[in-house]
Amino acid sequence: MLNSGSYNPDVLTCLANLSSDEVFTPPQLASKILDLLPEAIWHDRQARFLDPFCKSGVFLREIAKRLMEGLEQQIPDKQQRINHIFSNQIFGIAITELTALLSRRSLYCSKTANGKYSVTEIFEDPAGNILHEQIEHTWNNNRCIYCGASRLEYQRNQELETHAYQFIHTDNPEELFNMKFDVIVGNPPYQMSDGGFGKSASPIYQNFVHQSKKLNPRFLTMIIPSRWFAGGKGLNDFRAEMLNDDRMRKIVDFEDASECFPGVDIAGGICYFLWERDSSGPCEIVNAHNGNETVSFRDLNEFQTFIRHSQAVPIVRKVLAKKEKKMCEQVSSYKPFGLRTFVKPQETGDITLRWQKGEGPYNREEIVVGIDMIDKWKVISSRSGHDHAGNPGKDGKRRVLSKIDILPPETICTETYLVIGVYDEESQAKNLVVYMQTKFFRFLVSLFMYSHSITKDTYAFVPILDMNIRWSDEILFNRYGLTTDDIAFIESKIRPMEAVNE
Repeated sequence: MLNSGSYNPDVLTCLANLSSDEVFTPPQLASKILDLLPEAIWHDRQARFLDPFCKSGVFLREIAKRLMEGLEQQIPDKQQRINHIFSNQIFGIAITELTALLSRRSLYCSKTANGKYSVTEIFEDPAGNILHEQIEHTWNNNRCIYCGASRLEYQRNQELETHAYQFIHTDNPEELFNMKFDVIVGNPPYQMSDGGFGKSASPIYQNFVHQSKKLNPRFLTMIIPSRWFAGGKGLNDFRAEMLNDDRMRKIVDFEDASECFPGVDIAGGICYFLWERDSSGPCEIVNAHNGNETVSFRDLNEFQTFIRHSQAVPIVRKVLAKKEKKMCEQVSSYKPFGLRTFVKPQETGDITLRWQKGEGPYNREEIVVGIDMIDKWKVISSRSGHDHAGNPGKDGKRRVLSKIDILPPETICTETYLVIGVYDEESQAKNLVVYMQTKFFRFLVSLFMYSHSITKDTYAFVPILDMNIRWSDEILFNRYGLTTDDIAFIESKIRPMEAVNE
C-alpha cells in the first residue's frame, strides 16, 4: 500500500516456495479464490473458517480483512471486533513448525498469539487458533496408511520435519477443533516422494479434499493441480468422485500454472474450485490462458475425463456419436514385450530390439509377452509426450506426440514405447502413422494429457478406423461433421506434424 510516498510491498508476495509441491499462495490469488464465496459470508459473525494446511497464513489474513470490514456495523469497536473474529471465526492447521510461526505472524502480527505485539487481547495460548503438532506416519508394509509416504524416506528423527500432515493423518478430523466449520479453504501440499524410481512421487492433495468433505462444511474451496481431470497415478477414484459430485459449483482452470504461481512448473496446470454443500446442478467452468477466459456451464460427468475447454465438448460429442471402437482398445499396455526401459540388446539374437539408444540383437525365445506381435508390422510411439510436462507452448499449441515409428517384422521394443497398432501389411502401418500425424488424432489424444506421460487410456477418444485408407484432416473433419468453429479450435491447439521421425 502507499504510505507517505513510499511503496511498502506485501511481504507475502516475496516468499520463495518451499518446493514445487508445497507452493506459497500469492495474496492476489488467495483473494480471487475467496471471491468465490458469497458476499453474505463476510457479514456473518457466526461463520467459522478453517485453513487446514497453512503455509504463509495468507488465506487467514485475507479472511480477517474481509470480516473486519463486513462486521464493522455489527461490532463497531475495532478491538472488540478483532478479538471476536480471531478467537471465534478463524482457525488454521499449519503443515510444519516453520509455517505455523509464519502463519501466526501473518494473522496475529506476532509469531505468538499472546505476544507483546499481537493484535489480539484474547489468547492465553501462544498458538492461538493456528495448530501444529509434530506427528509420526503410521507405517504398514513400509508405507504410511494415510498418505502413502515411503518409510525409507520419511521415518526421521525428531529434529526433522516428518511431513506427516496433521489434518490427513487422522480418521477423525472433527476432533482437531471439536466444532463445525462453514468454510474450508486453502492450498494443500500436492505430492510426496513414494520411494519409486528417480523422482517418483504420488499425489496427496486429493486426501485433503476427502478429509475436508468429512467435516461437511457449507463451502469448500481449494487450489490444486489439474491432473485429476484425467485421473492417473492415485487419482482415478478421486476423478470419478469429483466428476460425479453435482455440488461442484465452479472450476477455474489454468493450463499454465505459472499464471497462478510465477516461476513454478506444475504438470498439467492448476485449478481452484468451489464446492457448495447445499447446492447442485451444472458446474461453471472458467478456462484461463494468457489473460483470456472462456466460460461455460455443463455437467461434469458427461465424459470419463474432464474436458477443460468448452469448445472441445461438441467435437467429442460428434466423434462419440459414431459409436466406433476406440484406440485404447488396441494400444498396448506398458511393457508391450515385457521388457523394462533399461533392457539392452544382447550380443547375439534372432530378432531386433529397439530401445532408447538404438537397436540391437535379442533372443526371441526370451520374449514371453506380445509374442503374437513379433512377426507383424508395428507402429510405436514414445510413452512421453512431446510437450514439456503436458503443458502447451506460449502460443497455446501442442505437438502432443513425440517419436512415432514403424517396426518391421522380427523387431520388438522396450517399455520406452507403446505399440499403437499391429498389421499384416506395411501399407496399413504407414497409414496409421499418417492418421496419427493428423491434427484431429492428436487433438483427441491431447484431451487426456495433463502430464508428459502417455498411456493406452490417453487414446480413449480416438476412433479405430480402416487403415486401408489414407486419412487426412480434411477427410476426418468431413467424416465427423465438424464446423468451421470446431476446425478453427483444433487448429488453434495443435501444431503441424509431418515427418515420421520429426
